[in-house]
Amino acid sequence: MWTKNRFSISTNKDDLDLTTIHQFLSEEAYWSKGIPKETVKKAIKNTTFCFGVYKGEVGKEDVVQVGFARVITDLTRFAYLCDVFILPEYRKLGLSKWLMEVITNHPDLKEVRRFMLATNDAHTLYSKYGFESIDHPERFMQKVRQDPF
Repeated sequence: MWTKNRFSISTNKDDLDLTTIHQFLSEEAYWSKGIPKETVKKAIKNTTFCFGVYKGEVGKEDVVQVGFARVITDLTRFAYLCDVFILPEYRKLGLSKWLMEVITNHPDLKEVRRFMLATNDAHTLYSKYGFESIDHPERFMQKVRQDPF
């Protein structure tokens, strides 16, 4: 667990507030509008690292989840960062920067060879942590299913 000012970050999945995460992802996130709660629950269960950002100290009373990120990884060659958010009312407090510092400096993720993500609008944030446009995008392929949920 990491603490800073009156906030904390934890990778303990038991600390996560599934209702808050699902509400943001299904109602506000451009990448997952309409996602069912069971899909979010399954994704969290099968993800290597989930980072919860909280107002207050995890494990104490009155703690509230205010942010989230998932890292899907083999801990060696590849990692994919996704579902990153800070709730709107907690933005402009430096929490997204702190979350990225914690993630990119996590001892199990520091040496991963290729760390990827996709973003519509947060290039400036992620570039501060070493992310850059894909070199040789012609080598990358994808398979996207329509209406996966």
